[in-house]
Amino acid sequence: MADWTWEYEGYHPAQERLRESLCTLGNGYFATRGAAPECTADSVHYPGTYAAGCYNRLASDVAGRRVENEDMVNLPNWLPLRLRTGSGTWLSPDTHKVLDHHQNLDLRAGTLERTVRYEDEDGRCLAVRQLRLVHMADPHLALLRTQVTAEGWSGEIEVESALDGTVTNSGVERYRSLASQHLTDVRTGTSPRDTVWLRCRTSRSDIRIGMAARTVTDARAVTDARAVTDARAVTDAPAGTGVAHDNARAVQLLRLSLADGRTVTVDKTVALHTSHDPAIKDPLHAAVERVGRAPDVETLLASHRMAWQQLWRNAELDVPNSAGPVLRLHLFHVLQTLSPHTADLDVGVPARGLHGEAYRGHVFWDELFVLPYLNLHLPEVSRALLTYRHRRLEQACRSARNAGHTGAMYPWQSGSDGREETQQLHLNPRSGRWLPDHSWLQHHVGSAIAYNVWQYCEASGDTEFLHTKGVEMLVRIARFWAGIAAYDGTLGRYRIRGVVGPDEYHDGYPGAGRPGLDDNAYTNVTAAWVLARTLDVLHELPELPRRDLCERTGLDSAELDGWEDVSKKLYVPFHAGVISQFEGYGALDELDWAGYRERYGDIRRLDRILEAEGDTVNRYQASKQADVLMLGYLFSPAELGDLFRRLGHEVDDTAWRRTVDYYLRRTSHGSTLSSVVHGWVLARARRAEAWTYVHEALAGDIADLQGGTTGEGIHLGAMAGTLDLVQRGLTGLETRGGALRFDPVPLPELSEYGFAIRYRGHRGVQLRLSADELLIAVPVSDKEPIDVALADRTVSVAPGESCVLTLHTFREGR
Repeated sequence: MADWTWEYEGYHPAQERLRESLCTLGNGYFATRGAAPECTADSVHYPGTYAAGCYNRLASDVAGRRVENEDMVNLPNWLPLRLRTGSGTWLSPDTHKVLDHHQNLDLRAGTLERTVRYEDEDGRCLAVRQLRLVHMADPHLALLRTQVTAEGWSGEIEVESALDGTVTNSGVERYRSLASQHLTDVRTGTSPRDTVWLRCRTSRSDIRIGMAARTVTDARAVTDARAVTDARAVTDAPAGTGVAHDNARAVQLLRLSLADGRTVTVDKTVALHTSHDPAIKDPLHAAVERVGRAPDVETLLASHRMAWQQLWRNAELDVPNSAGPVLRLHLFHVLQTLSPHTADLDVGVPARGLHGEAYRGHVFWDELFVLPYLNLHLPEVSRALLTYRHRRLEQACRSARNAGHTGAMYPWQSGSDGREETQQLHLNPRSGRWLPDHSWLQHHVGSAIAYNVWQYCEASGDTEFLHTKGVEMLVRIARFWAGIAAYDGTLGRYRIRGVVGPDEYHDGYPGAGRPGLDDNAYTNVTAAWVLARTLDVLHELPELPRRDLCERTGLDSAELDGWEDVSKKLYVPFHAGVISQFEGYGALDELDWAGYRERYGDIRRLDRILEAEGDTVNRYQASKQADVLMLGYLFSPAELGDLFRRLGHEVDDTAWRRTVDYYLRRTSHGSTLSSVVHGWVLARARRAEAWTYVHEALAGDIADLQGGTTGEGIHLGAMAGTLDLVQRGLTGLETRGGALRFDPVPLPELSEYGFAIRYRGHRGVQLRLSADELLIAVPVSDKEPIDVALADRTVSVAPGESCVLTLHTFREGR
């Protein structure tokens, strides 16, 4: 591991899935896992390729029930390229002796380099060096360069380059009993100029996919070349003995002559299009045309590296010590999933990136952890991601009506069209039992969307979005909360019943006949925030847009008065001097944490452990992840205090720290997001324990702390969350009230670091935090000065100027 490279030495089958996820290359349009090109999907390898927003729905029979699931589709595999010497079999690290194996992920250039030295059946050594990229400048192109050298011998080798349409969605073991054949009508063919092609479509969503590959080499080394379409593979017998046909693979065969010590290069350029793409007639025609006019490899490499150089310039990050390279890797994967190309797509934030099939590629609330970072670097991408939600507002309103509610009820899991995609059943791998999935009751996803709308508009200054799409989403979400809140005359409060909070372990009361919990504190407080913030936006809305909105949505003063009342009287339960996670939480049994840790060691997935024992976590004061404490992640101490005062409660620093301590002792951290939130909350409380959770959040994917889950796809929210922890959490940075507000909380482990942000049209605003001061430099531009605020004063920093702030004073400079 170095500042800009991520390296793996040796071949270790047990680590392949993890490495494949972490070595995924993508450009926001599509991504391909870092699998070896000579390996097919099996228990060790999984070479998946995924295009953003490409979903398909299949029905399966599960536990006596017919269920439907929508998945992000594993597209045809463009990687296959394998070699064999003489009359031997195809070389593979699982079947042949590997003398050396090394992988190098170059974050600065966005390339993956792999070197391997094989020994064949006759003891001859073949050195292979491969460089691959998924092009960041042209989002439809990818490249695999393979350089082959014979060491100590001369002779012929055979090269097979293919496009493979036999793939299925089989990358997650617990899904393998479900239907997985998403691609149909696979056809292959050849085109001029060393090109083979493959076309297919998804079975129900009818997304057409076109892929073309051009494989070329030094003509002096070629002794034979042919294209074989409609072929599964060339057999393991010597070349020319037979071909099996199945209409699913397009294969190009090359026989090359190698001289001892002389390197021969084989370049495979690939183009991918789908019918979702604008300005094309047909995906296959577009792919064949694009690969045919693709420039030479050196030109492709140069333009790809330039695109990455520009990305890194806009997302500058300078963090010393061991945290720096990990944060840079996290940023690399965020940018590969949500790049500037994403701004042109109708897609959301896939929780596991474009890196694997866990969570079926669905969109959850993870954008709550991703957009705050993007807002200050790629606001056009944030706007597109929020537009994805706005396009599905009608479906959210329909879902609310179907459930007997008003307003917009956004789904917990979203995919192509905005309907609820949460599966009806989920598998506990420990017990082998399929269990009801009630996580669709996490209606707080609506508050997350509203929060993201507000944060984006504050950071970007995009009043046009706020006054159109943004305010309409806010109104519909606020209407949902006001409608679902029922007045309890005994308490004199409004209550929200039958929901699930961020802690997914608790989905009902012990022995209850219905799922859901009453008065989840996080849900109620954020609902109150949505109502109050929407009222503020409506109050500030210009007269004409306000009139149009009221006519379109049926808003009137009586409804707004009702929202005001609910926003001040939502019930928040307390027990033992702390905020209750939900009504009745304090009456649940205490868990024997020490006993379970002694018996099982890793108890992050405590829910699975207890269910396998015939018990349920619903009986215990035990949480999967931050729930109540999420409030300290979303809101600064001042904002949180104001929120509780509006609700009639005084939650001072002492009460909040007591609440933090209470839940720290009762959380198993079964989600990678939990470490991010706890690190953030503890940092704001100025406590040394924060680094323990920050370190765990940094290590979550690279060390696969959740036990095999990273191999199914990286955790995008956690990766972006660590970046935002440095960007906003430790600086206390808020974009609120038209100013950049700071309340720095330096950690000894991150004593000095710097980064650049984009704020309200200002590009490259430089921030640098040290032990007791924060430097702010605004680049020269024609924009208005930036207001920079501490608790006790506000100063204006004009373009071309800089200032240094301490916790008490500013020292202005040029």
